[in-house]
Amino acid sequence: MGEPYFKFKEKGYPSRVYVFSSNYALYADLSSRVMQTLTDLAPAIEIYSIDEAFVNVSGVSNCISLEAFGHQMRTQVFKNTGLSVGVGIAPTKTLAKLANYAAKRWSATGGVVDLSDRGRQRKLLAKVPVEEVWGVGRRITKKLNAMGITTALELAEASSWVIRKHFNVVMERTARELRGEPCLDLEEFTPTKQQIICSRSFGHRITQYEEMHQAICAYAERAAEKLRGEHQYCRFISVFVRTSPHADNEIYYGNQASVTLMTPTNDSRDIIRAATEALGRIWLDGYRYMKAGVMLADFFSSGVAQLNLFDDNRPSANSAALMETIDSLNHSGKGKIWFAGQGIEKAWAMKREMLSPAYTTRYSDLPVAR
Repeated sequence: MGEPYFKFKEKGYPSRVYVFSSNYALYADLSSRVMQTLTDLAPAIEIYSIDEAFVNVSGVSNCISLEAFGHQMRTQVFKNTGLSVGVGIAPTKTLAKLANYAAKRWSATGGVVDLSDRGRQRKLLAKVPVEEVWGVGRRITKKLNAMGITTALELAEASSWVIRKHFNVVMERTARELRGEPCLDLEEFTPTKQQIICSRSFGHRITQYEEMHQAICAYAERAAEKLRGEHQYCRFISVFVRTSPHADNEIYYGNQASVTLMTPTNDSRDIIRAATEALGRIWLDGYRYMKAGVMLADFFSSGVAQLNLFDDNRPSANSAALMETIDSLNHSGKGKIWFAGQGIEKAWAMKREMLSPAYTTRYSDLPVAR
């Protein structure tokens, strides 16, 4: 389990351990490069998260062994990005996740594990604790252990009827996937998001409403930008604030409020207006806030939603063109447009004092050869 940096700093850590602040722009760019490399190599790919993807290797074995292909992918990703990745190959997604776990855990594998062979599957399943299986969390692990199931192999060999009775159909599919039965298809097209959340811990505890107002405006603007990137509109805007639950001699306070619009929107101005309205309902003086966030939900696709005759906040004229212009300028690298409510100095923002350079997304951070 991880530990907050300030605790580590107090204890001290080995001299060869290097500490960096989170660099989201760098992570996103390198993730994009990794995914593009995999897309160029494989027939089909499902981007599962920022650092994980499922690749369809059907037919590849007719030209090259799957293990050799795995090493080829690993080599190409390292060449293009400098990142070392693990490759797990198997007939199902759940087995592929376990193969990837083994590729990372045991260096003798060379970073690639092929579980196409049933005998190799059983050998690995017998070694892996059940809690390492994809989708098995702490609560489920405790219940499985109480049933005498402690390894992935024991889960695979458990009766499907028993697993469904004590858990649900999702766990039954997991057990069947461990047996080599594909139950989860490759999703080449990313499913539409059901909600968008923009949230950060503050660089220092916030006690003034003006600073919190700036933060909520900034989070709402970023969430609206993400919403437009999904080509969606939303009706539901929620805001939450909270203090630290671990602070000594301080009363904890956490609350949230929401606004439901009559007409869906993806205009930053509408979303900021709704978010600040929600903030006004939950803000209390006298607290030291450590975190806040904005959530958007109840999405509609472009052109699907109808206008409401009784809506006081009608869509602004030229809204789409204005938002497109703002996004275009902000993504061009030529400058940045923001709303006045977000403030200028933003002392509340995360400190990120040990931020690594944005080597791949900012010209000024490019390393110079001497």
